[in-house]
Amino acid sequence: MNKPPVRVVRFNLWYHPAMAERYALEPDIELQTLPLQGDDDAAWSAMADASVYQISSAKDEIPAHWFANEELLKRSPKLLCVSATGAGCDTIDIPACTAAGVLVVNQSGANAQSVAEHAMGAMIDVSRRLSESDRLLRQSRGFSREDLMGREVSGKTLGLVGIGNIGSRVARMAAAFDMTVLATDPYLSVEEVARRGAQSVPLDELLGRSDFVSLHCPRDPSTLDMIDAGAFAKMKPGAVFITTARGGIHNEQALAEALASGHLRGAALDVWDVEPPPLDHPLLQFANVVATYHTSGVTPEARARMGSYAAEQIVGMLRGGLPPRLLNPEALPRFKERFQSLMGLAFGA
Repeated sequence: MNKPPVRVVRFNLWYHPAMAERYALEPDIELQTLPLQGDDDAAWSAMADASVYQISSAKDEIPAHWFANEELLKRSPKLLCVSATGAGCDTIDIPACTAAGVLVVNQSGANAQSVAEHAMGAMIDVSRRLSESDRLLRQSRGFSREDLMGREVSGKTLGLVGIGNIGSRVARMAAAFDMTVLATDPYLSVEEVARRGAQSVPLDELLGRSDFVSLHCPRDPSTLDMIDAGAFAKMKPGAVFITTARGGIHNEQALAEALASGHLRGAALDVWDVEPPPLDHPLLQFANVVATYHTSGVTPEARARMGSYAAEQIVGMLRGGLPPRLLNPEALPRFKERFQSLMGLAFGA
């Protein structure tokens, strides 16, 4: 008798068809899409039989009870892997997965080019006041061109908080504008930061020297509220703040105060504490803030890579291969025991 197909479960948020197309090549792997607003009992029944959970990286896209936490793991006894759609893991309790012998993987690098282009574009937008000019031109007359005078980015100093897949691409783009690039990254040596196109400096020095500060670090306990009122105060007068990282790394109230006081010249924000932010959010009231809705990585090219990366990685894992973007290798000993028990073959054999 043939074994039933291995089940990969996801909710019906938009995704690129590249994922389904890759799974369609595997007759023993079934991709099951659940309605996010459907019958929870039916969804829990599917989760109880799932081997892989493909989960959104965006914390406000799915209800909290579908986060990959201890409770969900208890109700999903066959689960071998939780796969984040993007690079972030805000919806995944990695320590709980590790304790349960469940691997956690992401699609780091898949949307790096798109996010880097967005960050660079946002920096130019704020500096040259493009969005501000566009809004005013559609609403008013009687102003002069000099009222909307922007500034060049060329020759200025860019500070990158994190110089991984995305930050290193931003550094290369900034070089084309003859910018001096500084970076702080606790995971990389001075030599590696230099190889990626930046001068390694401590965070405080970066804040004090940079005309533009752009965040490209993960959201974790070490970075929550890292850019607070004290950090904004250390930034150069007239500097611009940019983030395409995650909400919660910067303090929104402190940023509003730094803008209101005139200490900062502007900001470009793609991520928020709550996404999308409410219409009356204080930061949306500033003309010198360029606001987007976590769309820096939302391009057809990036989504196609994320879909194919995710499916390829999961297929390889289900065939006994080590996932290339594994986030909790310490789960492997327990995982291998569970894999052999559930799949009937030795992992890595």
